[in-house]
Amino acid sequence: MISVVVVYNNEQIFNENLLSSLKKQTAEFEFIPMDNTKKKFKSAAEALNQGGAKAKGKYIMFVHQDVDLRSSTWLEDTEKILDSLPKLGIAGVAGVTETGKGNEKCRNRIEHLEDHSFWGNIIEETERVQTLDECMGIVPRSLFSELQFDEKTCDDWHLYMVDYCLSCRKLGLYTYALPMFIYHRSHKKRPREILKSGGSLTASYWRTLGKLTKKHKGYYKWIYTSCGEWNTFQPVIIQKIQHLSKSGLKILLGKLRQGWQKWTIQKSPS
Repeated sequence: MISVVVVYNNEQIFNENLLSSLKKQTAEFEFIPMDNTKKKFKSAAEALNQGGAKAKGKYIMFVHQDVDLRSSTWLEDTEKILDSLPKLGIAGVAGVTETGKGNEKCRNRIEHLEDHSFWGNIIEETERVQTLDECMGIVPRSLFSELQFDEKTCDDWHLYMVDYCLSCRKLGLYTYALPMFIYHRSHKKRPREILKSGGSLTASYWRTLGKLTKKHKGYYKWIYTSCGEWNTFQPVIIQKIQHLSKSGLKILLGKLRQGWQKWTIQKSPS
């Protein structure tokens, strides 16, 4: 049995997505919702640790409120895959490998509800990855009784799943991306929003990243995540500047491309 733990702060999104898809499941499961509509929890790690401590299933699935399981047998099929995985530390639906360039590293089976786009490489079978995106992580309860989310390093809402994956590797356990299809009602920042906010990543993300790279510096040179590649031996402030420069360049090139397309349309013979 899988115990499903979710921290939600928007009842409408929660009800329309995760809860709605859970009600259709054929498999028996344990449901542990953590209400954060009144900002009771200061971090994801704190909330998920409390929820995980209540779990009684063989596996604990930590999942976002805006995830829609697109099959009525999703939990049933996933548990069968989990039972077959050697040295399982944690598994999810969106992971990043240590080989390849840019989005070549990304492994997932996610369709984004906002624009129906896919991210990275769509996988047809289970693959080992270095880290997982925070939208979902499934952990054997026997392991979670010994290794919880790090509330000191990840004291906000970022990188807690990445940290858990890296910690599993240190224990000789593997992280897997599963070929299980989901919808993810995620909002992608538009260029204007990115410029206004000073980048696609928040100040709290960079602060947590600094603590994360310090924690794992002795074991990893590079940490690969869904938001970027981070060198544990390079100061985070330098990597932040580099990241912002790349983001700005992408936005500029996008604007130039749009301008060129409009110009060619206007100049084309009617």
